[in-house]
Amino acid sequence: MRKKYTVTDQLITKITGWIAGLIVVTMAIWGVYTLWGYYIYEQTNDAQVQEYVNPVISRAGGFVVDVKFEENQHVKKGDTLFLIDNREYILQEEQTKASLQKAEAQLHVLESNIETLTKTASAYAAQVNSNKAKLWKQQLDFDRYQKLYAEESATKQKIEEVQATLDVNNNDYQSAKDNHGASLLRIEDIKVERSVVLAEIARLKSLLNRHKLDVSYTVIVAPYDGRMGRRTIEPGQMIDVGQPLAFIVNDETDKWIVANYKETQVATMHVGDTVRIIADAFPDREFRGTIISLSPATGSSFSLLPPDNSTGNYVKIVQRVPVRIRVDGQRKEIDLLKVGMNVNVYTPKKQNRG
Repeated sequence: MRKKYTVTDQLITKITGWIAGLIVVTMAIWGVYTLWGYYIYEQTNDAQVQEYVNPVISRAGGFVVDVKFEENQHVKKGDTLFLIDNREYILQEEQTKASLQKAEAQLHVLESNIETLTKTASAYAAQVNSNKAKLWKQQLDFDRYQKLYAEESATKQKIEEVQATLDVNNNDYQSAKDNHGASLLRIEDIKVERSVVLAEIARLKSLLNRHKLDVSYTVIVAPYDGRMGRRTIEPGQMIDVGQPLAFIVNDETDKWIVANYKETQVATMHVGDTVRIIADAFPDREFRGTIISLSPATGSSFSLLPPDNSTGNYVKIVQRVPVRIRVDGQRKEIDLLKVGMNVNVYTPKKQNRG
């Protein structure tokens, strides 16, 4: 007995056939589009957004007094991020200032002593000249009386008196010379002391500048325009010198993509080539980029333990070559891409090289 199809069965069969045909056509179009993409593009999904993410380091230790930012906050260069208790640093600065003032006072005293001793030395020099003149005159008198005594025109007593006066004048002259020399030596001693005090003043000035720096380090500011990362430090915590306190993303530099292409894909790539970038987070938005460098070695060559293929256990594995791509466009548009986002990169195989 022949089985008859109802109108409903025929309608279902027709609709099913149309659906199957549409699926086949759609798959064919998708396959052609995909194959065409592979034909004109070198593409990879092994790529991530990169940007300079730097730690905010403390250059002074102490207790955190205040934290001036929130997570993910935009900050400008010079904005205060952390305040550290600076009382100990201020006390050190004041102590050094007092020591510097004392050393400068000592320098004034030494300079005053040098001036006084210089005048004293001048007085001794005049005294030396005066005693030298007296000694010269007395020596002439002694020589004259000796001649008179030889001619029996002068008494021996007179000769002895003149001789005694000559000895006194000679002693006065030698004493004046010694005093003058001692004053000059004392001036040199004080000049040496002054050089020591000057060196101490220079040391204290440097130390004072260092303490001023330490005080300034208690105010930690943003090194450039950027966005703050996760906040982990709270007021009241004790921090050490060199301790990372937070992370900041630099907004003053370009963003870039590190695309890890297979070694079989980089033959046609050159610095300056333009690329298409599709982020997983924004599949309907296309970004543009420019190749700025290709790695001088494969990624495995930079690993901590690079593979040694000379052991005999050689299995050929296609290596990856990191390609650095600058993201082009307006800053507002580029900021949609966050550090670490996954992207797909499409590099045209044939580009105009100019």
